[in-house]
Amino acid sequence: MSAVQGTELKQAARGGLVSIVGAGISAVMGFALTFVLARSFGESGSGVVLQTVAVFTISLGLARTGMDTAGVWILPRLVLTDRSKIRGATTALLVPTVIVGMVLALLLYFITPLVDTSSDGYGQQLVQAIQATSWFLPCGAVVMVALAATRGLGNIVPYTVIGSVGLPALRPILVLGVAAIGGTAVLASVAWAAPAALAMIVALFVLWRRIRAQERVHGIPGGWWPDKDTHAKIWKFSLPRWYSSGIEQSIIWFDVVLVGAIAGASAAGIYGAASRFVSAGLIISTAMRMVVSPQFSALLSEEKTARVQELYTTTVTWIVMLGVPIYGIFMFFSPTVMGWLGPGFEAGAPSLVVLCFGAIAFLIAGNVDALLMMSGRSGWMAFNKSVVLAINIAGNLILVPIWGIMGAAVSWAFSLLLDSFLASVETRIFLGIKFGFSRTAYAFFIAVCSVVPISLTVIHFIGRSTLGVFVAGVGAMVILGIWCWLDRRRLRLSELKVFSRKGNKPSNNTPVFD
Repeated sequence: MSAVQGTELKQAARGGLVSIVGAGISAVMGFALTFVLARSFGESGSGVVLQTVAVFTISLGLARTGMDTAGVWILPRLVLTDRSKIRGATTALLVPTVIVGMVLALLLYFITPLVDTSSDGYGQQLVQAIQATSWFLPCGAVVMVALAATRGLGNIVPYTVIGSVGLPALRPILVLGVAAIGGTAVLASVAWAAPAALAMIVALFVLWRRIRAQERVHGIPGGWWPDKDTHAKIWKFSLPRWYSSGIEQSIIWFDVVLVGAIAGASAAGIYGAASRFVSAGLIISTAMRMVVSPQFSALLSEEKTARVQELYTTTVTWIVMLGVPIYGIFMFFSPTVMGWLGPGFEAGAPSLVVLCFGAIAFLIAGNVDALLMMSGRSGWMAFNKSVVLAINIAGNLILVPIWGIMGAAVSWAFSLLLDSFLASVETRIFLGIKFGFSRTAYAFFIAVCSVVPISLTVIHFIGRSTLGVFVAGVGAMVILGIWCWLDRRRLRLSELKVFSRKGNKPSNNTPVFD
């Protein structure tokens, strides 16, 4: 491995550690929110809030207009070529987001009552909650694009502090406050959405400071509007991504809405809670994607395929090795985990197991989606997401009436497997990036050996109790830590020694991603 490749891995590791810490806090806050909703509003009330979150998140995927990913793609390239274009490019990213966000907010407010066919009180609350939260949609979209732009300009910290820590921490606190004063699920939904307004102000301020820092390197401030070439590149990249982003969020969240429409608010509450637990295991993959996506873009623009291959394969092993044990604990102790939420939620335990299988398949593919996207092939990404969403919706419509929430879990798990497969094949064909089977299989073997024996032993002697979850979790972490230490060279974990930056500074021609 060359010195340059080592520097890239160290940058990925350093940023990954920061991002993982933030993603871990986000996951804990996500648990807290799910717990507060379940304990305070019950199955049906939490179902209203989670369905509202689903509609908001899907709409947010559209409101971003693909500009968040476009920022991560184009800004690292401008850092390499012409910093004077950064300010104009950022304006071109933010303006469409504001406009489309406002239009979608209006559409949600006026159209939602027209499509409501429910006759119960929870259906009416859902309509009111969607209408009330829709006004925060432009704020949420601007936050996502502004934070993505800071990532594209080489700093993962604002994304972590604001997006992974600040917003997730405020939400359960505010929802708990609503529950304490006896508020409804509608008010709880507003409490979940409202922090986006504050986050928007902070994110824009941080982004402005980052832009000025880059311009000082160039010595000349850029114009507020992009030239035609930059503008065209942004829209050419973002248009397919705009479509695929909405589809992508629909794959993640639309099943919660469908479950609510077909099986009722109570089923949506149980299934939505199970799916939120599963999202916690994706923190490793998400954290690494935040860091490596700009690096993929910069390296692919210079056609440095070998270095992309090494960066991709190494980070996949880290994702699998650190992420799979989380799902192993969830699978072995699913009745206990779902039981934490209160009476009735244990019914979601089998669904949680199936969802974990799908998430593990997604982890094994690594950040292959990011590779495909950063190569500029957003059209193929849009195609993949369209196929997967169509199959996901069809699966839900067929299986939920028969199997209930288990049908939704099976459909979602298969959708993730298909999505990863399509992206992996296309990345191999278009970019020549191979799936590192041997290294990934070894990482998976380490993860299985870390979690399976200790979990079976704990279940035998302690049982599936809360204490058992804690003992098995700690034991798996210890086993994994020891194995990683003993085999750190093969696993490239020596690259995690990045807190001393002496000698690891990139050249003047390499964007700094820290």
